[in-house]
Amino acid sequence: MSHIRSDDHEEGVRVLTFTSPPANAINEGLLAALEAELDRAEADRSVRAVVLAGSGGFYCAGFDFAAPQRGGAEAANLARLYHRAHLKLLTLPKPTIAMMNGHAIAGGLVLVLACDYRLGLEGDYKVGFTEVMVGASFPKVAMEIVQLRLPHARACELILGAATYPASQALRLGIVDELIAPEKFDATVLRRAARLAGMPRDAFVHAKAALLAPAVTRIGAETPDEVRQGLAVWTSPESRQARRRLREKLGIPHSEAGD
Repeated sequence: MSHIRSDDHEEGVRVLTFTSPPANAINEGLLAALEAELDRAEADRSVRAVVLAGSGGFYCAGFDFAAPQRGGAEAANLARLYHRAHLKLLTLPKPTIAMMNGHAIAGGLVLVLACDYRLGLEGDYKVGFTEVMVGASFPKVAMEIVQLRLPHARACELILGAATYPASQALRLGIVDELIAPEKFDATVLRRAARLAGMPRDAFVHAKAALLAPAVTRIGAETPDEVRQGLAVWTSPESRQARRRLREKLGIPHSEAGD
C-alpha cells in the first residue's frame, strides 16, 4: 500500500498527501512512509518547503484502532517509529505547512501542529484530541508539540475535555493560522508555501532551530521509564474498556484489533 503521495510544484514546494483510506490512520506503515518522505525532502536541495495534506475527507484520524493487536516488542517498535517521524517533521530544516483539509483527530491533530504554519479548509469536518476518552497516552514528543503550539488554556480544553469540535472552531482554538474558503484553498496554500520557500535558507533554518531548541531538548531527555509509563496507560482495564466501546461503535471486531 502507498501511504503517501509526493507531488512537486513551482518554487520548490513539495506536497506530501496521506493516501491510506478510509481515514489515513496512524500505523507502522504510515509512520515509516512519512519519515522516509521527509528524509528525501531534506536531502533534495530543490525542495524548499513541504506541505502535508490529507485525502478522502480526512487529514488523519489518529491511531489505527483496526490494526492487529501488538505485543510488547511490537508496541515498543510503534512507539519508536512515532517518535522518529514526529521529531523529524517538527525539526525538518525547511518550512513545513499543514494543509488541514479534513478530519484531524487525536494523533492526526498532532501532525497538524507539528508543522510550522497551519492552514485549514472551511468545511464540515471535525478536529480534536480524543486520547483521554479512549484511554490513550500522549507520547513525550506529541505533548511537547502540543505545548509548543497551543496556549495552555486551549491545550487543557482540547486534551482534558477530549471532545471533537467543528472545523470552524480551529482558529479560536489556535490550531490553524487561517481558515480558507474551498475555492481559494489549494491556491492559497501553495502561495503561502512558495513565500516561505523563498526565504533565505540558512536564516530560516537557524531561526527555526532556535525557536524549537527548548522543546527538542526536553524530547531528547525522555527516559526509558517515561516511555514505559506512557505505554502502560494503554493497558489499564479502564483504557482497554474504553477502546472496546469505541471499536464496537465503529464495528471493528475486538479479536481482530489491537488494544
